[in-house]
Amino acid sequence: MSTKILVTGGAGFIGSHLVDRLIQEGNEVIVVDNLSTGKRKNVNKKAQFYKMDIQSKRIERVFRNERPLIVVHLAAQMSVRHSTEDPGFDAQVNILGTINVLEHAVKQGVRKVTFASSGGVIYGEQEIFPAAESHRTEPLSPYGISKLAGEKYLAYYTNATGLRYVALRFANVYGPRQDSEGEAGVVAIFSKQMLDGGQPIVNGTGKQTRDFVYVDDVVEAILVTMGEDVQGVFNVGTGQETTINECYGIIKNLTTCQCKELYGAAKKGEQ
Repeated sequence: MSTKILVTGGAGFIGSHLVDRLIQEGNEVIVVDNLSTGKRKNVNKKAQFYKMDIQSKRIERVFRNERPLIVVHLAAQMSVRHSTEDPGFDAQVNILGTINVLEHAVKQGVRKVTFASSGGVIYGEQEIFPAAESHRTEPLSPYGISKLAGEKYLAYYTNATGLRYVALRFANVYGPRQDSEGEAGVVAIFSKQMLDGGQPIVNGTGKQTRDFVYVDDVVEAILVTMGEDVQGVFNVGTGQETTINECYGIIKNLTTCQCKELYGAAKKGEQ
C-alpha cells in the first residue's frame, strides 16, 4: 500500500538514497530541501520537490497541501566545525528548524517522525566501545548539543501530543553522492583527493576511531523502523571500530595513490 512520506533534506546524500528506495517500493514522496548542500540532480524525478528551508513559515503550506502520514527529518546543519564557529546558526537550523517541522507535523496529523540524530557526536568522550543507546550523552560541540536537543523535543512532542517517533543515531555514513568538498565524510574526501592525485591531510593523530556504515544500510534502518510499532532511540552502525589511519591506508591501496601520510591539527569539537 502506497504511503505519502515527506523527506526533509531529500536532495542530500542520505536523503536522496532514501527517496529512491521509497519510490521504488511504491510510496508517494515529497522532498523539502533548500539545496544549501543537497543537489537538485539527486532528487528522483517521481518525487514532488519543494525548494524550501525548514525554518520557513511557508513549510506550513507544504504540510497542509500534501498531508504526509510520515516525516523523515534529515535536513540539518551538519558541520561540527561550523557549529563551533557559529553556534547560533547551528541552533537556528537544527533546533528551531526541527521545532518548525514538528509543529506543522502535529497540526496536520502526521502519524510518525523519523529523526536523523548522530552517534558520532551525541556521546562525547565514550567510556565503552561500541556505545549503547543508554551511554551517557555529553556532546563536545554545538552540533552534538543541537542533535541531542532534537531528540529531547521529539520526546516532548510525543508526551504532549502522542506523535510517534524514532531517533536514529547514525554512525559515520559513506557511499555514492557523498560530498567530497565538505568536512563531513572522510571516506569521500580521501577518495576524491587520492583519485585526483592530491595529498589528503589526516586531522589529529589518525588514531581516533570511527564506525563506518554504508548508506544503503542506513536507508534499510530507516525503513525497518518506520512502522508505527517501533519507537525510541536507536544507534545505526556496524559496531566495528576503524581508525582514520586504517581508513586512509585502505583507500590508498584501492586507489594505488603514491601519497604519504600527512597530519594536520585536530578538529575542534571532535573526539
